[in-house]
Amino acid sequence: MASIGTIGGGIAGLTAALSLAERGYETTLIHTGIKITNSYLAQAGIALPVLEGDSITAHVVDTIRAGKYINDKETVWNVISKASEAYDFLLSLGVKFEANETEGGHSFPRVFTIKNETGKHLTKILYLHAKERGVNFIKGEAEELAVKHGKAYGVFVNGEFLKFDATIIASGGFTGLFKYTAGSPTNLGTLIGDAIMKGAFARDLEFVQFHPTGFIGKDGVKLISEAVRGAGARLVTEDGKRFVNELSTRDIVARAIYLQMKAGKKVFLDATGIADFKKRFPQIYAFLKKEGLDPSKDLIPIAPIAHYTIGGIAVDAWYRTGIKNLYAVGEAASNGFHGANRLASNSLLECVVSGLEVARTITRDKPKVREVKEPPYHGYETGDVESIKEVLWEHAGIVRNAKILKEGLKKLDGVEADPRLKLLARGVLECALAREESRGAHYREDFPAMRKEFERSSFFDGKCRL
Repeated sequence: MASIGTIGGGIAGLTAALSLAERGYETTLIHTGIKITNSYLAQAGIALPVLEGDSITAHVVDTIRAGKYINDKETVWNVISKASEAYDFLLSLGVKFEANETEGGHSFPRVFTIKNETGKHLTKILYLHAKERGVNFIKGEAEELAVKHGKAYGVFVNGEFLKFDATIIASGGFTGLFKYTAGSPTNLGTLIGDAIMKGAFARDLEFVQFHPTGFIGKDGVKLISEAVRGAGARLVTEDGKRFVNELSTRDIVARAIYLQMKAGKKVFLDATGIADFKKRFPQIYAFLKKEGLDPSKDLIPIAPIAHYTIGGIAVDAWYRTGIKNLYAVGEAASNGFHGANRLASNSLLECVVSGLEVARTITRDKPKVREVKEPPYHGYETGDVESIKEVLWEHAGIVRNAKILKEGLKKLDGVEADPRLKLLARGVLECALAREESRGAHYREDFPAMRKEFERSSFFDGKCRL
């Protein structure tokens, strides 16, 4: 039986590894820690159109509307029509959802949650089942893909070559390349940059979603879930004025907050009207308490932060990349499901669906690699990653224009860092510069309208192709 290596301990990687182990594959999962994945940190929930009164069509329409019409329609139907399978799969593992809520952009309360720490509960359950099923867990850093003549042979972990018949990248997105993020600091997108360098295309790199309600405290950056706004919290300036519909999609809310802050105003989340805050949002309550804030009495200071990278390694509908025997799932991959702006809680749905689907693909593809003289290993140093974070935050942030994007590209040239991270950052800046319009998470103040001629995805292989 073929041996499969999965990189990443989040929901996509765990689902893929578990599904492959159930099919009898020799499965290895390489991770740096389950608890520092973005999946584990995911507060809100998973969007599933399975309740009476809801429908796959309604969920598809909401997803395409949020994605500003550049979603790959076939992929959207494909993923959402598999939601009931994802739901049954989770229930079969013993997952018990507690509530379903409405979030920004949804026309129905289809977001299934567990104590508003849904990601943590799903990750733990998947991890335990994968362990039970005999998945081999290796704790270590997958530094580089082993690729030769357009074919993947495995991965280098701490300098050692591990050979696999198929390799799945499930290592998350690249929000860690931005100065402020509540996501995992390990999410730099190193393997996304590596895959591009070795012949894979990336897709839609310019679309970076900023979460409107980040909390920058003494203990670092934390996230205040959209579900808090769904429960009735309001966004106000220091003088108590509301300035946006709190349940608009994230791009609209984040931009409205940014413009208030740019005008010199402080922005707060007023959750004083939520009666049972502590019970509904225990995780958020705990870190606010630690910072000396009581959400039943105090206004919560917030600021937008980099939250989710819509772009990633370009994959087809079956999660194959442009490199043979290399697959990508979850936030590391991009197949046009989210379009220009991810609809809230569609990410965990994508993680489960892509994990189940890639296992089927590998079963069909029957990948097998022959013995190979060890592929090249470069041993790149991370270098000055802080400067890349600064460049992307300052020059590819919530509001962009040609001048600041060009300045960012110039600054990036002078940074001494891992060439794969520089390549990925350059992809973000170049594709943001090429997309002369505002669409979804990408906002150009010099081109504030959506333009028909840009109603398509961008691709990047070292040069932006739009």
